[in-house]
Amino acid sequence: MSWFEKKEGAQIPPAKALWAVCPKCKSHFEKSVWKDNNSICPKCNYHGRLSARERIAQVADEGTFAEVFRAVSYSDHLEFHDATGDYKSKVEATIKKSGETESIVMGTCEIEGHKAMLGVMDFSFMGGSLGTGTGERIARAAEQAIAEKRPLIIFCASGGARMHEGILSLMQMTKTSAAIGRLKDAGLPYIAVCTDPTTGGVSASFAMLGDINITEPKALIGFAGRRVIENTIKQKLPADFQTAEYLEKHGFIDKIVERKDMKHFLAKMMGFWGF
Repeated sequence: MSWFEKKEGAQIPPAKALWAVCPKCKSHFEKSVWKDNNSICPKCNYHGRLSARERIAQVADEGTFAEVFRAVSYSDHLEFHDATGDYKSKVEATIKKSGETESIVMGTCEIEGHKAMLGVMDFSFMGGSLGTGTGERIARAAEQAIAEKRPLIIFCASGGARMHEGILSLMQMTKTSAAIGRLKDAGLPYIAVCTDPTTGGVSASFAMLGDINITEPKALIGFAGRRVIENTIKQKLPADFQTAEYLEKHGFIDKIVERKDMKHFLAKMMGFWGF
């Protein structure tokens, strides 16, 4: 009798179903470890990406989040298509898969009892890109925050402008910046939280306009990519270039906040402003 017998019909789960790989240090560990640690690498402390709903569950007081502007979604005025297909089909497939209708989820909530207008971008929705629907939601959120006298908090996670929408997407940079300006004119605070990644047109607009700009450890934050910059200036960039730590050191970020401390930190900031 053999020590091992092959069992007919046995299926071995694929490696990716069992193991998580840290995008930064490439360490392997069981997916349950990754999940139990709030998507944070136990070896290098890299803070992995969260969905909008996961982030809301961590930040907002239980049962207080009320979503707004869900009906505001994308526009396809250009009827854009490329070699891989048309934009409308792509975004509709993303909506069906994710259950979201845009790259940012907006709503009112309480954070340790402090009332706030909360927006959370979801990188899994078209790369968290800034489209017309995204910009409209942010503008409306600023208006509602003014009307209800609530601080505005936005968690940013984006690859930049949604080029499928052309110039209409780029216009959202100005639109969102103007909306944030009106919020500040009304004497209300805006807290921008840059998560991994925050790049392109989002980093060049509302992501860096906070009264206080914070980020999570090891997040990628920048405008153009490393290779584009190096090829343009013909110089080698520092190894930690465009990391949260590099930006904090050079004064672009006010504070790096651990995920486990984020909720309390936001509540403390709102308390300082008297909200």
